[in-house]
Amino acid sequence: MEKVCILSCESYDYELVEKKIFECLDSIENIKPKVRTGSKVLVKANLLKKNSPDDAVTTHPTVVEAIVRYFQQLGCKVIVGDSPGGPFNEKSLMAVYKATGMFDVQKRTGCELNFDTSFVEVKNDEAKMLKNMKIVKVFDEVDFVVSAAKLKTHAMMTYTGAIKNLYGTIPGVTKAEYHFKMNNIENFANAIVDICEYVKPDLSIIDGIEGMEGDGPSSGDKRFVGLIFASENPYALDTVASKIIGIDPLSIPILRAVKERNTFSVDINDIEFLGLKPQDIDIKQFKLPVSANVNFVGGRVPKFMENWILNNFRPRPVFDHNICVSCGICAQNCPPKAIDMSKGKPEVDLKRCIRCFCCHELCPKKAIDIKKHVIHERIFNRK
Repeated sequence: MEKVCILSCESYDYELVEKKIFECLDSIENIKPKVRTGSKVLVKANLLKKNSPDDAVTTHPTVVEAIVRYFQQLGCKVIVGDSPGGPFNEKSLMAVYKATGMFDVQKRTGCELNFDTSFVEVKNDEAKMLKNMKIVKVFDEVDFVVSAAKLKTHAMMTYTGAIKNLYGTIPGVTKAEYHFKMNNIENFANAIVDICEYVKPDLSIIDGIEGMEGDGPSSGDKRFVGLIFASENPYALDTVASKIIGIDPLSIPILRAVKERNTFSVDINDIEFLGLKPQDIDIKQFKLPVSANVNFVGGRVPKFMENWILNNFRPRPVFDHNICVSCGICAQNCPPKAIDMSKGKPEVDLKRCIRCFCCHELCPKKAIDIKKHVIHERIFNRK
């Protein structure tokens, strides 16, 4: 039976966070036997883009620092890293590390920040979608990987946690390439599971002290939750975390793919709880992204008709040119290259748009909304 530890944590006060992280990780008995003096531990934080820790977009630096110190006291060499959205080079990494507080973590702890942007091509014979894939080199060189995620909703995948966090092991623009190749939700969900199955994180932690609801992972609303989650099994961890915030785990494409592949049951009854139990926790249900339930006709009509309906009626990105600063980040990171900046402001070709919402995710000014067609709104009675 898989084990998940849940502890309450009422603030990002460092002493409190360290106490809770250490207590949480000490409860997971298999961690210490897996590492030894000199082991290289990579803490893969969610560092999506240049956001302040207060925005609840990225893993909070106090959580990352506590994880770093936990493994340092075991004699490990600790590296913190991610492949954020957008360009993957030393300059962009430096900007993200500064904005998200990771430079401060490095100064306080002496840990290493990863600036190696090289990658390796690996074979993944058991994969469903990515039998050959590119992985940031450092993830293939360390002894122990920690997925240090943030508790958030996600415009494309409904929810993002420990499993989805590992998409940041894919280098830079390759992420856009994979988005384009796996341009429907089911295929992309299976690609994420492929990545998780290859990386096989030794430990997963979710920073749920503050999360994000609504149109996450970067443009939603910050939400206080007051919890820290940890497990050796990222699938069990996401099953629990999503359930606690009121999202049916099997409504999440990634967890649905996990169950269909018999990777994990996605059943809360197959989990042993350390610390708090779900019945001890009363969290008001998170608001879902506007884009949730995008395929409301799947299996009900012929495939050609389903595609036509989805292309015409599913949610779409809408650009507010009054807020837009014409930075071009949306166009640069659009997997199908459906955004045109020739007139100085972004214009999207909805026939080419694959509804990955990368533009919405990476816009630094929140100038992109996700809008539903009026028919979609009436079907789901959602505003």
